[in-house]
Amino acid sequence: MKVIVYGASGMVGYGVLRECLLDPDVEQVLSVGRRPSGQQHEKLTEAVLPDLADQSTVDFTGFDACFFCLGVSSAGMSEDAYRRVTYDMTMAAANPLHAANPDACFTYVSGMGTDSTEQGRTMWARVKGKTENDLLKLFPNSYMVRPGIILPMHGARSSTTVYRIGYTVMRPLFPLFRRMKSVTSTEQIGRAMLGLAKHGGDKRILYPQDINAVR
Repeated sequence: MKVIVYGASGMVGYGVLRECLLDPDVEQVLSVGRRPSGQQHEKLTEAVLPDLADQSTVDFTGFDACFFCLGVSSAGMSEDAYRRVTYDMTMAAANPLHAANPDACFTYVSGMGTDSTEQGRTMWARVKGKTENDLLKLFPNSYMVRPGIILPMHGARSSTTVYRIGYTVMRPLFPLFRRMKSVTSTEQIGRAMLGLAKHGGDKRILYPQDINAVR
């Protein structure tokens, strides 16, 4: 299986890339992002694109799955700006991938609270909802994962300073968090994405309990 991972320099993408490199069923991984992933492996090639709105240099031919883990906080952003870095960049990857591989599996890291109606009062939830809906229409084999609390594992770190400090302070409580229904981990998200790409799933929108149940 040949896969693309977007956002491997971020916390979730780092975890997803790690699971892909460890999986014997994955023969090739292309990491695409604004920064290098910081990882090296014989399976791994990287495309560093400072402007992810232009992905014309990426060769999408022959890939079986795409794991899209790019995301930013909406704090302090206008709706237009947030849409450009959330919806526009995602579709800049999805459209050429679909043109090259219409049967590929596209799995998108969204978030709890995403508004599938696209009509709600919360800006980020509307934009995420629009992104999810258009991906679901474009790819027959697509899944939207909506994690809640994500525990970083195996060296995964948030790129957001406030989150990084919070994770450090709360780390002693991680064993308790694991018992909560709204909690998953970077490791399990990666394994779930691979499981969906290999075997499919009954649900196309997955919440933490669904993510944790995928094998």
